Amino acid sequence: MVTSAFAHHPLSTGQSAPGSTRDFTQILMKVQRATQRIASTLDFDTLLDRVVTDIAATLGNVEVAVWLREESTGDFVLCGVRGCTRFCKGQRLRTGSGMVGYCAASGKLRYAPDVRRDPHYIACEPQTRSEVTAPLLRAEQVVGVLCIDHDEVDAFSSGQLAVIQALAGNVAVAMENARTFASEREARQRMQQESAEAGAIQQALFLKPVPLVPGFAFETAWHPAGAVAGDWFDFIELGGQHYGIALADVSGKGMSAALLMSATRALLRSVAPLAAGPGATLAHLNRSLIEDFPSGKFVTMIFAVLDAERRELTLASAGHLPPLVVNGAASFFAVEAGLPLGLAESDYPEQTIPLACGSRVLLYTDGITEAANLADEEYGAQRLKEFFSRSGASVDELIAEVQHFSAGSEHVDDATAVLIRSR
Repeated sequence: MVTSAFAHHPLSTGQSAPGSTRDFTQILMKVQRATQRIASTLDFDTLLDRVVTDIAATLGNVEVAVWLREESTGDFVLCGVRGCTRFCKGQRLRTGSGMVGYCAASGKLRYAPDVRRDPHYIACEPQTRSEVTAPLLRAEQVVGVLCIDHDEVDAFSSGQLAVIQALAGNVAVAMENARTFASEREARQRMQQESAEAGAIQQALFLKPVPLVPGFAFETAWHPAGAVAGDWFDFIELGGQHYGIALADVSGKGMSAALLMSATRALLRSVAPLAAGPGATLAHLNRSLIEDFPSGKFVTMIFAVLDAERRELTLASAGHLPPLVVNGAASFFAVEAGLPLGLAESDYPEQTIPLACGSRVLLYTDGITEAANLADEEYGAQRLKEFFSRSGASVDELIAEVQHFSAGSEHVDDATAVLIRSR
């Protein structure tokens, strides 16, 4: 609890007691402690309540009010009050009204030793005899007024008026900090809400049943590092027992990567059914993205076409990691990759993988192989091969193992995988 700095000091009575430098310093220190409490509050409504409560407790036997200028009208609105029975929060004063308006117009402290003789005073409590108003300044503009009333004539000495003026400066700084904090908090909350909504939309796109293809089964895993991701996968029915399978990784993270991902996915879905094969699909997609993508942004992608009747997977790569083929042993399939999408013109050669019964093909993003532990060691390609050398290994188990491996590390990225099983 803040103790009263003035209530038991001779200067608080309005007497002309000399008051030593030491006494005045003690008063100033107590007021400073009160303003530190005020400045520690970043919630604006709580701040104003603290302002009036702490000042009233520090000065003693006073009523305190904080009037703030409403930018749209220029009126002053009572936003914090203590010890007044006539006015309540929300009360308005027109510009120029009373000592508050006079102080705001001049931008200077105004003191009425006897309010009965001051033409600008607007009565609040009948016992009030003296009032001081101090401007709250922000960038040399008056944004509010601190008003303190006392029930004694000439209750405030020149030293106290100097302290009150300094106090008003501290209150103005605390108010600015609180306003800035509130504005930033609102912006953060809005961004978090937008991210959550974007994440929900992404999940709705991905968390759909995989296609039912006789002789094949699919497993998928999609684990964003944040609310949204730049990794993605997709299945596109192409007709005639042909199915497009895409797995891609957009450069960067967060909302910008998610937006580029959405644009790329939409283009792919429009291009793939019309193109002659995965290589032509990537080439057409690349030309569109070169025109639309911001400089320095790109997408790595594998696009494969599963021919269920011939039991073949024909694929092309745009700078993406090579697929892992498990046919007894696990090995990486050598792919002649073209450039990532969105950078420059490129060709995308096609390769075909025969899918014998029991074979598996894993498509994955670098959030798996480049996941690092606390020693900055990557999960790596060798661990990935060893994992899928196990009988019955699944992508969900893979993600769990990678997350355990990298637990506590700051190197976190989106992790996405698609496993094609030939049965």
